[in-house]
Amino acid sequence: MKVGKTYYAYATNSDGRHIRWATSTDLVSWTVQDSDALPVLGAWADPDWSFPPGGSGDHGVWAPEVFAAGPNRFVMWYTAHDRASGKQCIGAATATTPGGPFVPRDTTLICTPETGGVIDASSFAEGGRRYVLWKNDGNCCALDTWLHLQQVSADGLRRLGTETPLIKQSKPFEGTLVEAPTLWKHGGTYVLFYSANFFGNGSYLSSYATSTSLRGPYTKAAAPLMTTDAFAGTVRGPGGQDIVTGPDGRDRIIFHGWNPGFTYRAVYSQRLDWIGGRPVVEGAKVRYEAEDAVFTRANARYANGGASNGAVVGGIDFDDSRVTFTVSVPRAGTYRLYTRYANGSDGGAASHTLVVNGAAAGTVDYPVTGWDNWQVTERAVTLVAGENTISYGKGANFAELDAIDVA
Repeated sequence: MKVGKTYYAYATNSDGRHIRWATSTDLVSWTVQDSDALPVLGAWADPDWSFPPGGSGDHGVWAPEVFAAGPNRFVMWYTAHDRASGKQCIGAATATTPGGPFVPRDTTLICTPETGGVIDASSFAEGGRRYVLWKNDGNCCALDTWLHLQQVSADGLRRLGTETPLIKQSKPFEGTLVEAPTLWKHGGTYVLFYSANFFGNGSYLSSYATSTSLRGPYTKAAAPLMTTDAFAGTVRGPGGQDIVTGPDGRDRIIFHGWNPGFTYRAVYSQRLDWIGGRPVVEGAKVRYEAEDAVFTRANARYANGGASNGAVVGGIDFDDSRVTFTVSVPRAGTYRLYTRYANGSDGGAASHTLVVNGAAAGTVDYPVTGWDNWQVTERAVTLVAGENTISYGKGANFAELDAIDVA
C-alpha cells in the first residue's frame, strides 16, 4: 500500500508478531519495523492455535491486506483460526496510521467452515465501490478451491449483496488449489492474478486470468506468469503476488519466494510490463507451447511424462516443414531463446533452421538426448517491440519441439 511517498508491506506472522510490516520509498530498500501491526486478535480467533511449519511463536495469523478507507482511517483484513469452527476465517481491524496498532473487531468478516474455511482476503476498488476477494480453503478438506468476489461497505467492515465465484483449480500446473487473488485493471481488461500449487516448495507459482467484466467470466492464461523455472531457479516458488505503481509511474509486481537453498522466503520486486492486456514480468521466461504454434508438414502428439503441457510437435522432417511461434516482448532488444527439445536421431546431433521475423537467423543445434528426454538449449535472438515470429524448419537429422521460452 502507498501512502504519500511511502510504501507499506504487510506479512504473515513471524518472529512472535502477528503481522510484520516494513516501509520503503523505492520498492527496493526496505526497513522492517519492530512493532506488531496487529498486537491483539479479534475475540473470535484462537490465539493459542499454531501451524507447525510456521515454527516457534506461530499463531496462524496469515495473509494481511491493508487499504485506506478515508482520511486517517486504515482497514486490515487478516486470516486467523476460528475458535468456534476450527477453520480459518477472515477478520477486520482498523487503525489511524498505516503501521497501526490495528484494533480488531470481535466478529469475523468472512467465515464459511462448510467450504473448508477462508483465507487470502484482497481488496479492489472501482467507481466508488470496494470489493473483497478471497479463497475458500477447500484444499484442507478435499474440496475445490474457488476465488470469490463480493462488494463491501465503504468502511470495509461489512459484506454487501451476493458473492461471485470467479475461478477454481482446473489446470495441471495448479495442483489442488488456487489462492492469493489480486485484481488489477489494465485498460478495459480485468486481470485476476493468483497463486497455485503448494507454497512450501518450488512448485508454487503465479498465474492470471482475464475478463472484460468485473464478475467474469474469467479466462485463464495458457501458461503461468511466474515459476521457479521462469526465474531459472534464482527464486523458487514465486507467489503471493501484489501489484503496485512504482515511484517512476510504472507497474511493479511484488511477490514472495524461497531462496535457492530453501532456507527462507523473501520479498521480491520486478517491473511489470503489458502487451495488450497480457502481463509480462521482467526477467521471467514466457513460455509458448509447440502444440499451440502454427505448424505445416509437422504433427502434434501427446508425449510421455516430462513434456510441458503433455504435448509436443514432431515430424519436422521435410524441406517445407515449419513450426512458427508468435511471441510478444515489451521492448526491442536482444532476448534469450530457450528451446525444449528431444533428439533421438541415430545419426547424432540434430538441428533446426531458425527464421526470426522473416530473416534467417542460423540454426538451433541439439545433441543426442533420446526421444522423450526433454532438454533445453539456449541462444540469443534480436526481437522488435510487440509481436515477433520465430520459425523452426528442417535441419540436420531429426528432433521434436516441446516448447520455447523467451526472456
